[in-house]
Amino acid sequence: MNTIINTKVPDFSVNAFVDGEFKTISNKDLAGKWTILFFYPADFTFVCPTELVDMADHYDQFKALGAEVYSVSTDSEFTHKAWHDTSDSIKKVKFPMLADKTGALSEALGVLNPATFLAYRGSFIINPEGEIKVLEINDNGIGRNADELLRKLEAAQFVAEHGDQVCPARWKPGAATLKPGIELVGKI
Repeated sequence: MNTIINTKVPDFSVNAFVDGEFKTISNKDLAGKWTILFFYPADFTFVCPTELVDMADHYDQFKALGAEVYSVSTDSEFTHKAWHDTSDSIKKVKFPMLADKTGALSEALGVLNPATFLAYRGSFIINPEGEIKVLEINDNGIGRNADELLRKLEAAQFVAEHGDQVCPARWKPGAATLKPGIELVGKI
């Protein structure tokens, strides 16, 4: 299996439900900003609303870091709207909800389960140049944590800005970083 880290997000164009409207979102909308693609199995389920609410509760923090969040499932934009309209939890969602009805985007990023035609819980951080810098894929019974995704975004942004430094485990902004070199070998 080949990794997709540092590869470009594939071309795509999907319908979405955002701000009470239906829109078309493509890979061109990701250009020039940090992006979070947040795949989940299906609307009207169990773990999924807890994750989308967690992301909604942190949305302003993602935006403050110059990132846009896009949730993605193989549901239609109509199903996204119905879920948004009927669920008090999902009413909190302000970020675009992408409808990957053909499964093409989920498949291209390696998160589509072909047996169920549902996406696994895939999280992707994409830089302004369209390159995948972080990916994490969970089985569908394992929910994610928006705080950790925020931390990874901050680390990816730091590394992009300070190419000679790297972020150790549990790094947070303001904490010490490492400058790789032979003098560190065996010292950590």
